[in-house]
Amino acid sequence: MEKSIEDIWKEGFLKTDALIAPKINKLYSQKSIHVIDKFKRMFKINLIAIVAFSFIFLIVSFFIGIPITGVIFFVTLSVLVFINKKLLNDLEKIDLGVSSYQYLKAFNQWKNKQIAINKRMSKFLYPIIFISMILGFWFKDAEGIPLGERLVNEIRIGFPDVYLVYGIPLIGIISVILILVLLAFFGGQIYKWDLNIVYGRVFKKLEELMTDIESLRS
Repeated sequence: MEKSIEDIWKEGFLKTDALIAPKINKLYSQKSIHVIDKFKRMFKINLIAIVAFSFIFLIVSFFIGIPITGVIFFVTLSVLVFINKKLLNDLEKIDLGVSSYQYLKAFNQWKNKQIAINKRMSKFLYPIIFISMILGFWFKDAEGIPLGERLVNEIRIGFPDVYLVYGIPLIGIISVILILVLLAFFGGQIYKWDLNIVYGRVFKKLEELMTDIESLRS
């Protein structure tokens, strides 16, 4: 029985050594490499931007009197960049010589791993950033005394019956803990929102490529 045009198309596309439709193989390979290369460039730029921001903020934090925030920011973001740089190195190891379908599958596996790791880290990242800001402004010098202590004194004047725990209003402690819990709980989702804003269009193109290829394989 003679092969249909669709069967010939699939055979030419799926077999890397086929001579029937080499242009199809080449086209999808070029598209796959192009889109993933674009992601790599964006990923590298993003890491560089994080490093630059953390370093600049570290310097600025000393000038505006919140060095604790700057140091915690710098250390936390440095760890984030270090881990993602290692992940990027793993991405660079994906073999370009395989078929476009296998290349996209390998990238998709890497992407899922990268997202899973960063989602877990985000449960700690956002709470750490928040608490670093609280600590930074709490110990910021305000006319000779820490800003936090000055704020507590103002609260005690306005609300003399406020309940204190180690010199800190209980309502303030509860509020901070509640925000930390919420940030930890929703940290993964916040990361997914950030991810979609930065890489959403690239991921959509990759999904479309995978859909096209899988439709040919079916």
